[in-house]
Amino acid sequence: MNGAQSLIRTLVDAGVDVCFSNPGTSEMHFVAALDSVPEMRGVLGLFEGVVTGAADGYARIADKPAATLLHLGPGLGNGLANLHNARRAHTPIVNVIGDHATYHKQYDAPLESDIEAVAGSLEGWVRRSEHTKDVGADAAAAVAASQDAPGQVATLILPADASWGEGGETCAPIPPRIPQVVDATTVKNIAEVLTSGEPVALLVGGSGCREAGLRATSRIGAATGVKTFVETFPARLERGEGLPTIERLGYLAEQVAYQLDGIKHVIVAGTKAPVSFFAYPGKASNLVPEGAQVHVLAEVAQDVPRALADVAELVAAETEPVLQEAARPALPSGPLTPQNWVEVIGALLPERAIIADEANTSGLLLPAATAGAPRHDVLTLTGGAIGYGMPVATGAAVAAPDRPVINLQSDGSALYTISALWTQARENLNVTTVLLNNRAYAILRLELQRVGADANGPKANELLDLSRPDMDFVKIAEGMGVPATRATTAEELAEQFQRALAEPGPHLIDAIVPTLF
Repeated sequence: MNGAQSLIRTLVDAGVDVCFSNPGTSEMHFVAALDSVPEMRGVLGLFEGVVTGAADGYARIADKPAATLLHLGPGLGNGLANLHNARRAHTPIVNVIGDHATYHKQYDAPLESDIEAVAGSLEGWVRRSEHTKDVGADAAAAVAASQDAPGQVATLILPADASWGEGGETCAPIPPRIPQVVDATTVKNIAEVLTSGEPVALLVGGSGCREAGLRATSRIGAATGVKTFVETFPARLERGEGLPTIERLGYLAEQVAYQLDGIKHVIVAGTKAPVSFFAYPGKASNLVPEGAQVHVLAEVAQDVPRALADVAELVAAETEPVLQEAARPALPSGPLTPQNWVEVIGALLPERAIIADEANTSGLLLPAATAGAPRHDVLTLTGGAIGYGMPVATGAAVAAPDRPVINLQSDGSALYTISALWTQARENLNVTTVLLNNRAYAILRLELQRVGADANGPKANELLDLSRPDMDFVKIAEGMGVPATRATTAEELAEQFQRALAEPGPHLIDAIVPTLF
């Protein structure tokens, strides 16, 4: 057994049986070893940002890590943006980064780089396997580290000679560290704040955005009258009919100021106190109302749902959660607008759907339109690095082949990682992409105004415009092997969306929607 074989066998034995890959020369023995461990599924991405984003989407749905296979420091660098999003989502991922043979590094070959420094920016776990005999043990440690609560990116650097060398040994799985239980004193103190009679906001994130946490949060809100919110960009939010509908904290600082107006206490569970996404001239970065106190019920690495349930038992023992009743918008008609395209999705969203949401400015009204749809999951842009939607949808579809995956995708962000469509076609994944085409970086037009910069200059506007030439996303998708259509009216979108959901495999709908900004 060589090092690569011991690595893959150890990964599979630990439950990691999917590897999203974009390999190079240093990883060829890993590639060859895939045939000796048939339980490992290799999925090829044409760009490392697709590979890392797919691993993120897979783990968010599968609740276990996938592996990535990346080529040296530049390959890791190409995948860094979606690893940043995964870091913010606390997603468990096992990165395998091939490196030069140990004896070759002294020659400073063209692809030599400081992989540890790049991987260290992810604030996760990093280890280099120096010897073939250690590779299996290092792989088991990487899987366990990736799943240490609340989840993180674990990077294992694999020199080529450690990979091809004989004498590899497998290692049994190592149990990860589980979330810590919040102590009774903290629970009691939070209950006292909730029943103090002063205005309180409860902000929930992380694992609290799943059913158990949402039900406890709703009970607390119903019994005490406090305002309840989920974090602005949850990694995975369960919602729809039969679940509590908890309002998301706004993206814009002005929205948050309105939502938290008059609040004297902010309780956080599984997330941090809110801050502005960016700095703006003359505006506060800290969005906690002036004079309000912040109380921590549960850190993100703690057992958030249990902490919320424990609080609910103290302040809402006899109170049931408020559950969302079934409700759908009527199918609209006429030319597509930012207001009516979301109504089409809300009216037709299938049961058990997974939404990978990177609609950005075009999707501001989406939560209201889908609140009463059949139960579904929403995956959001946790780290703000665009180009996440298509890869995350790809990984989610690999994790849940029996569930419809809906990628609601802005056009500018799509172009970062549009080659994910090729992987969807190759793997015959059930992903329906609704591409919101407004031919602009609309979010940047909004930000240009909000930072107080002069928004009228022709050169400035040129950098935010995606026309001249207009991109033909139907042809781009078809060139990647994905059937595609174009919709300009609500009726066309509805018909094409229904047809895409009814047919197996990936589809793309190029939805021509005017820009809000």
